[in-house]
Amino acid sequence: MSDRIEYDVALVGASPSNLTLAYRMVELATGPLRIAVLEKAKEVGGHLLSGAVSNPRVLKKLFPDWDNSDFPLEGICKKSYLTIVGPTGWADVPQLVMPPHFDKRGYAILNISDMAAYIAGKIAEKAGEKEGVVVDFYPGFPARSILFDGDTVIGVKVDDTGDETADNLYAKVTVFGDKGFVSRDLVGKLNLRQNPQAWAVGVKEVWETKESHEGQVWHTAGYPLEKGHLGGGFIYGCKNNKLIVGMVMALDHENPNIRPPIALQNLKKNPVIQEMIKGGKLLKYGASVLPEGGYYSLPKKFAVSGAVLVGDALGTLDVKRFSGVDKAMESGYIAAEVITGALFKGDTSEAGLAGFQEKLMNSFVGKELYDSRYFKRTFQEHPELLNNVIPTLVNHVESGRGVITASVAYGLADPIGGLKLLGAKTMMDNPSEIGPTKYNEDRTHINKSYSSVPLEPAEDYDEDTIHTAADIVFYAHTHYGEENKHIDEFDSSVCGQCVEEYEGRDTPCVGDCTAEVHQILEKEGKRTHAMALENCVQCTTCEIVCPKTNLRVNAALHGYGPDFSGM
Repeated sequence: MSDRIEYDVALVGASPSNLTLAYRMVELATGPLRIAVLEKAKEVGGHLLSGAVSNPRVLKKLFPDWDNSDFPLEGICKKSYLTIVGPTGWADVPQLVMPPHFDKRGYAILNISDMAAYIAGKIAEKAGEKEGVVVDFYPGFPARSILFDGDTVIGVKVDDTGDETADNLYAKVTVFGDKGFVSRDLVGKLNLRQNPQAWAVGVKEVWETKESHEGQVWHTAGYPLEKGHLGGGFIYGCKNNKLIVGMVMALDHENPNIRPPIALQNLKKNPVIQEMIKGGKLLKYGASVLPEGGYYSLPKKFAVSGAVLVGDALGTLDVKRFSGVDKAMESGYIAAEVITGALFKGDTSEAGLAGFQEKLMNSFVGKELYDSRYFKRTFQEHPELLNNVIPTLVNHVESGRGVITASVAYGLADPIGGLKLLGAKTMMDNPSEIGPTKYNEDRTHINKSYSSVPLEPAEDYDEDTIHTAADIVFYAHTHYGEENKHIDEFDSSVCGQCVEEYEGRDTPCVGDCTAEVHQILEKEGKRTHAMALENCVQCTTCEIVCPKTNLRVNAALHGYGPDFSGM
């Protein structure tokens, strides 16, 4: 009798994409089917963090009564704003001139962690209704590495006990829906992504407030981001007096010390947000990275022999529309149909799975990613947008003038700049073909000599609503065992060189850290790099921005890490 653990399909990560895939495969099953869901958190959803305000088009396919059932809906957007923010100023862009992709009215306000737990429960129910269909969830058991037979994926290694029989999980098809923890090794080994992924980091807090803001959604531009920095804030009003306040910041900025947790605290000092959260209670804090490269960062192959990439592993986020959850779920939905067909035919080779790429690119996912293909490039070719236009709008809003007045003033002061804006708008909204976009890795944009004069935050705020970067980590509820060593520092001397090069400043791993993990300690006049691994929220920002490519964040074992349930 063999102890070899085998499944038809192994899913790496209980992500929205993989859970949608599992649900759809069970729905389609007409015979025996075995699915394994590997999840690094101690519970399904425990490491999932997103905004999220999502187009419900895929939810409707899975759960037709999603808005009138036990589905964990946080609200439906009734009012949607694009807001220019300064340290004290606040001005909503009039609805008539707001870009349509900012309008989220009718969208679902979601708690991704609770949604994942809900879908997992529905998968178990549906599998229980079908003879021979088994879906096994393995929380606390992350995939650690990929098992290959040549260039064919045959499964994953689940743990590091040293017992190969116990560690290896074999599958006819392995699906990667993770944010790079394991999928990067598949992409790297087979050279699938010829254009690097571009990343942003998101930080988020969940508040319980005195008054309800349910159904209201704000996306903000301007403060506290510095000139040239792509990103913005978001505020989502949820049921039960919950309020989500967050920031998203691109990691391709020159500044080696963007300090995401502090940026979020500065945003919260704005008087309008202060009014929302004053007297409230902070419940949760978390951070995660977002793949923002879009169309031109997609791999050249979405499937190879024995494996498929979906969701964040594939890179389906549409940053122009803030559309990530629905596209990730649709990628899983379509992959389920292709994989079901491949298993039925007994052909899980690259050729047998190749139909996934064509079907996904012909769906709304591919069409909208193509439409948004030049969104990030627009800011590269029109640097005046982030260096001049947004700062000018912020200055006008700070002085009490509205957005329209500020826009007119900008056009009158700089007519040529106004014409450039029309060109930028065309490039975003109705682009003609100008050829592929080439990205450089985010770390290459960092300038260790960078200096700036950021706007000072408001001085009048409730101190109980603001936290230091060290204190905020408490609200991520991280937990690790003593044996925790999930971040590899390949060569300590290389980190030492980096510390020396930054001459008294924080290195990027320290200055961009979302949870006070990376630190520079000084002893006897010598500065060294150190890590407080017990703080880590598994966001991988440090790995992305490390100038020396000397860090790797691995999936924590045994369910260790943050607790994002309820986020």
